[in-house]
This record gives sequence, C-alpha cells and structure tokens, in this order.
Amino acid sequence: MPSKPRAIGNKQARPQPKNPSLLTVVRDLRATVKKCVPGVKETVNAWKMPTFELQGPFLYFMRGKNHVTFGFLQGTSLPDPHKLLEGTGKNLRHIKLREPEDLNREGMHELIHAAARRNRENPAPPMGTALKMSRAPK
Repeated sequence: MPSKPRAIGNKQARPQPKNPSLLTVVRDLRATVKKCVPGVKETVNAWKMPTFELQGPFLYFMRGKNHVTFGFLQGTSLPDPHKLLEGTGKNLRHIKLREPEDLNREGMHELIHAAARRNRENPAPPMGTALKMSRAPK
C-alpha cells in the first residue's frame, strides 16, 4: 500500500524516495556541476525543475523513483564519444543517474564542460519563455 504524504501544518510533506541514495546523487550532482563550471547559477525554472544557468539555462535535473534524470538542453549538439546521452528529441538529451558513482563515469565531466562551452557560444533561450506568435488576419 503506497504511503500517503504527511501533513505538516497546512502543507503536505513530500514522501520519502524509495531509493534514499538518490538524495546523495542529487547532492553530488550539484557539487560536480559547480566544480566543473565555476560561476554556474542554480535556479528553478517555470516548471519547478532545478536548472543550471550560465548565460542562460543549459543543464537540468529531476529526481524520479529509481534514478535522477540529468538533462542537457543542447544535448544533440554535444560530442558524446562514450555514448552516455539518451533521448530522441530535437535538442534535449539526458543521462540516468542511479548511484553517486555514475557521476564518475568516463566522459561525464567532459560532457558538462562541453555543455557549458556550447552555452557560452550559443546560449539556449530561457526555459518557459513564451514565443510571440502573430495572429492570423481576420
């Protein structure tokens, strides 16, 4: 039977993850990105997703039940000789992190550096930015 969130005052507490090591993965991911990219800023985007910015957003992460999705906004433009990136979208690619050791896989730090370099050269637009669309004439 699934556990219900505990109430704290008027707020609902987030249920504890089934895999507590994911909290360590998130902590280590934040530290790794900040070490690899000095000056990076961590923000929360319009969808309440933690995002790393350097002249605009370039990385994000989401904690799931069994892994942390570590996303690269311009992932299709990055060199990935170690085949770490997954996904089929037009731009986004991600890596599933299940254990803290996954952050030390060969090629991981190089991908983070490449994403930062790519974003400096060609910044991604802010996530959640509405595009202006002209109305069709009546």
